[in-house]
Amino acid sequence: DLAWRLRDKTHRIAEWICITGTNGKTTTTQLTEAMLVAGGKRVAACGNIGTPILDAIRDPEGFDALVVELSSFQLHYLHPVSPLASAVLNIADDHLDWHGGMANYAKTKGKVYENTQLACVYNVADASTRTLVEDADVIEGARAIGFTLGSPGRAEVGFVEDILVDRAFVASYDEALPVADLKDIGAIGVITPHLLANVAAATALALAAGVERPSIRNAIRNFKLDHHRIELVAEVDGITWIDDSKATNPHATAASLASFDSVVWIVGGLLKGVDITPLVEKFAGKLRAAIVVGADRQPVLAALAAA
Repeated sequence: DLAWRLRDKTHRIAEWICITGTNGKTTTTQLTEAMLVAGGKRVAACGNIGTPILDAIRDPEGFDALVVELSSFQLHYLHPVSPLASAVLNIADDHLDWHGGMANYAKTKGKVYENTQLACVYNVADASTRTLVEDADVIEGARAIGFTLGSPGRAEVGFVEDILVDRAFVASYDEALPVADLKDIGAIGVITPHLLANVAAATALALAAGVERPSIRNAIRNFKLDHHRIELVAEVDGITWIDDSKATNPHATAASLASFDSVVWIVGGLLKGVDITPLVEKFAGKLRAAIVVGADRQPVLAALAAA
């Protein structure tokens, strides 16, 4: 709130691009930042990551854009801001103990779309994110822009076979212009469905901010994931060791487990009011063993035993 109120104290006043979701926020925020930088803009990733936002607004040179990652806790307390573009990447069970249930959690995430000026980016595969756009009070002229792992429809960014395609920021909705391909995205790391989704969402936000497609492709080619996100640790004796300790809820963990055929799973910690049983049931066939750690071991052991 304070950063928004004081944003005009430098000669260059930054546009805000706001990003939330249960999973993928940090990667999408960093991707969007990289794409804007590749497009020649001075940008800072901030909010829930990176530079403290009150430092960013006091930078004497100013920024063209702030890419602001917002947690559900920050959104809960946030008063109205007016971003250039905004995104809810997905909605799944998380922090339900704090928010008092799924309805409150989703409504809080939806605050990111309020007063959006240009583009409300939503997940075609997650109908709840589209509903949050429809329920939001946006600036007249703001458009709903979808991202998808499938073939994009009108006003969407998605994939046609191995090509990331823009059908949202084109002269005619009949146009479909290529942005990048899977080889470009593979330079980032292990290609997983959620990485593809994050790339598509960031591309939609960058296009909304006026970045050209070749610059977006260059940013994708040169981007590297933060640590702990399906990070390859080692390959020893035919076993691949993966650090995905950033997967702290069932939605993120499902995306990780879906990426591999045979898993020894180190699992545990705090469940935050979430029932882990459906996750264990879904992936029981892939689990060769489980190493259960942390505070909430008993519900995890019970779910494993039942499956």
